[in-house]
Amino acid sequence: MATNSEEIDKVFGLNNNNHVQTFEWHSSDNEKRKESCCSVECVKNRLPVLRWAPQYNLSWLISDLIAGVTVSLTAVPQGIAYAVVAGLDPAYGLYSGIMGAFVYMLLGTSKDVTVGPTAIMALMTYKYASAYGVDYAVLLCFISGVVTFIFGLLHLGFLVEFISLPVTSGFTSAAAIIIAVSQVKNILGIDGKGNGFIGAFTNLFHNWHSLRPGDTIMGLTTIVLLVIAKKLKDYSSSWESRSLRGVMWQVGVARNAIVVIIGTLIAFLCANSDLQPFKLTGHVNSGLPPISLPPFSHWDGNRTVTFRRCCTISAPGPLSRPSYPSSKVYPSPKVFAKGKTLDASQEMIALGFSNIFGSFVQSMPITGSFTRTAVNHASGVATQFGGFFNGVMIILSLSCLTPTFYYIPKSTVAGVIICAMFYMVEYHVVLVLWRTKKMDLVPFIVTFLCCLFVNLEMGIVSGITVNLLFILYNSARPRILLQWISSGREEVLLVTPTQGLVFPATEYLREVIITSCVNRGDSNAPVIIDGTHIHFIDSTMAKGIKLLLDDLLVRKQKVYLWHWNDDVVATITGFDPKLASHFHSQGTLQQLIKGNEEPEYVVDVLSGPETRRSSERNIQ
Repeated sequence: MATNSEEIDKVFGLNNNNHVQTFEWHSSDNEKRKESCCSVECVKNRLPVLRWAPQYNLSWLISDLIAGVTVSLTAVPQGIAYAVVAGLDPAYGLYSGIMGAFVYMLLGTSKDVTVGPTAIMALMTYKYASAYGVDYAVLLCFISGVVTFIFGLLHLGFLVEFISLPVTSGFTSAAAIIIAVSQVKNILGIDGKGNGFIGAFTNLFHNWHSLRPGDTIMGLTTIVLLVIAKKLKDYSSSWESRSLRGVMWQVGVARNAIVVIIGTLIAFLCANSDLQPFKLTGHVNSGLPPISLPPFSHWDGNRTVTFRRCCTISAPGPLSRPSYPSSKVYPSPKVFAKGKTLDASQEMIALGFSNIFGSFVQSMPITGSFTRTAVNHASGVATQFGGFFNGVMIILSLSCLTPTFYYIPKSTVAGVIICAMFYMVEYHVVLVLWRTKKMDLVPFIVTFLCCLFVNLEMGIVSGITVNLLFILYNSARPRILLQWISSGREEVLLVTPTQGLVFPATEYLREVIITSCVNRGDSNAPVIIDGTHIHFIDSTMAKGIKLLLDDLLVRKQKVYLWHWNDDVVATITGFDPKLASHFHSQGTLQQLIKGNEEPEYVVDVLSGPETRRSSERNIQ
């Protein structure tokens, strides 16, 4: 069999005058290369601001200013809306946008990402805020930040790779539907509360008689205007007039702010005319948030709830939180990376510090927002400094605009939320999975249903578990190619595993080979196991191969382990040094079986429990 270099020569027509460099990449190499303790490169990796700040110029400043202000037109109304989703005062949504903007500016690796409150993080916070108050939401922010920071510090960013597209899509879609359904009561002006998907519909059924026409009209009008504004933005590039394209694009980007301003103005005019057709947001805390330590303990009725007790109550939130922002938010910078590599661990460190420092200014848990990141990118942001201007605009809103927030209709805020959630439901993923791999619909459906009818934490854990079961099954039932080769009077069984072998497949490999030999009758044909595709093996499989060789020798069948990787050979011979005599790495297959005639192949292809038979001739 040809070596890798020989195969490359044949494919590309190379000769001895050409030079081919071959490198073997190990995951640990990247970590070692990045982490040379206390080196300048290490400091720049941990403080990305040092990479772009020395080259900062006026052109970048103007681009960052425009992008920061543009993003704030989305961040302010969304902050108010997501605080409502979390069951908090609207001001807490704005508090949550402050520290994320400044901390990520210093520690973030992507110029496009904006960190702040998001719909799904707000939904995950609601369970604690509604049951235990705002202190738990702030404490959840701190604990989540610590957990995420530790994940990043220990270079556990690779864990996000265990959360597949079906799980992420099912989780996001279910959460978006839950949030949208929970806001229907505010669209219709209905009283009462309903937790979760079923609870929201139960509340609507029991309180439909309290429907308010004014709120219904305002809410539905808000949704219609938002959809129209988004369509204008989407089709703005087709307009011939450059100025008109710019206006349409800005209207689409600032659509949330525009509908909130319109709704607030209408409600204010109605209030001045002694009319109250809408439910209003009401009093919003004015001014900047107080800077203080997170509430590690607080007074609850007649007893003090300790930090340990608080952690026990809120434990599921922080433990499940890193999986969501890392899997769903980390792809945000990757979408706009334009061929550059990104450090997942550093992103987790940045998100962790954003939450830790955010908890000192009354923030609820925050993460990166895909929507605002897309707006930031489209606005032409040059560096992470664009987040600074976004943060300043949020601070100005808290300082100057909070009295006007009193008149924001709840139905307008609900319309903003529902419209945003509509675009978060990933309908298209179902068709993609159906066309590509139908089995991937199983973890999608499991995640979606568990999130919808149980809770978000259980949903994402269930989806990951199903995915891991699929991976384990594939490890336990690897695809193995069996070829019975006849060359003159010689007959040989050539066994070619097409992937690495690990302990779940130990018995399966033995069963496949022994069964094929038994079905061949009393043949004592030699068995050749081709290890070309086996790059990894564990100790249990090494023991299994020894037992397999013993079984074949009992049947008086010779065994050749052909073209096995050096690392794999070391593992097997480390288990039993006597097995070294079975390994062969030189020569062709015909030389190995000592036959000179052209072989005839009868092929059994085994993939799991199914077997397909075919015949091929003159395969070399």
